[in-house]
Amino acid sequence: MRNILVFVLFAAMVCWMMFSPIYKHVLIARQAVLQQETDYLLEVGASGSYGYIDAAMMEQSRERLEAFGMQPELVDFEVTADNGLMATDAASPLPRGTGIMLRMSYPYEDLFQIDRLIGLTPPSPGSRMRTFGMKMSEFMP
Repeated sequence: MRNILVFVLFAAMVCWMMFSPIYKHVLIARQAVLQQETDYLLEVGASGSYGYIDAAMMEQSRERLEAFGMQPELVDFEVTADNGLMATDAASPLPRGTGIMLRMSYPYEDLFQIDRLIGLTPPSPGSRMRTFGMKMSEFMP
C-alpha cells in the first residue's frame, strides 16, 4: 500500500514538473508580446507624424496580436494624455512635449488552472495581465 502511495505522489510530482514550465512560458511570452506592442504603438503614435493613437492603430495592433495566438477581441486599450486632452483624436494631435500614456490588458484565459492540482488558487476569471507605457509626443504642427 505504501508503495502505491509513493508511486502516485511521485507520478503527480513528475507531471507537475513536466507541465508547470509550459504555462509559465506561455504567460511570459504573452506578457512580453503585449509590452512590445504597447511600446510599438507609443513609438508610432508619439512620433512627429501622428501625435495620437486612434482606433485604426488599435485595430492593426489587434491584428498583430492575433498573429501571436491571442484573441483580438479580448485586448483592451486605454489611451490618455497627461494634460487631460484626447489622445485618440486624429483631428487634434497632441503637441510636442505632451505625454501619451497607453495601458493594454489581456485576460489570463485559464492559464493557471493546473495550479489547482497542488492546491493553489488561480487568479479570478476577470483578472487580466496589464502593460503600461508613456512617451512624449513629438508632433509639431
